[in-house]
Amino acid sequence: MPTVTEQVNHKQARALHPEEVRQARKAMVSDGTLEDLAETFAALADASRVKILIALCGTDLCVADLAVVLGVTKSAVSQHLRVLRSLRWVKGRREGKMVYYSLDDEHVRDLLNTELEHLRGR
Repeated sequence: MPTVTEQVNHKQARALHPEEVRQARKAMVSDGTLEDLAETFAALADASRVKILIALCGTDLCVADLAVVLGVTKSAVSQHLRVLRSLRWVKGRREGKMVYYSLDDEHVRDLLNTELEHLRGR
């Protein structure tokens, strides 16, 4: 973490490329949005959550079936789904006593596909 002196010096520093700095500042988003984005990427840092999302790209699945796909307990799947639901990445649909999970919208599928294409292109 920078010291107070370093923070003051940083704020007083002159930009080498003022126009580029102005454009970068203009493009910057709010701290709240940045925190939400960081939370999203933190959720994706767990391979089990990514596996759930990939599995749900193909079909709606219940907790028990997701547990079989991932090779983990239903309790573990439920905890991961709680995080993904809080981020509005997945949603549940009740049919009788069963709840089937699916991706919340196409943005999730698009994000996963874009990143998978990026990784395959390395």
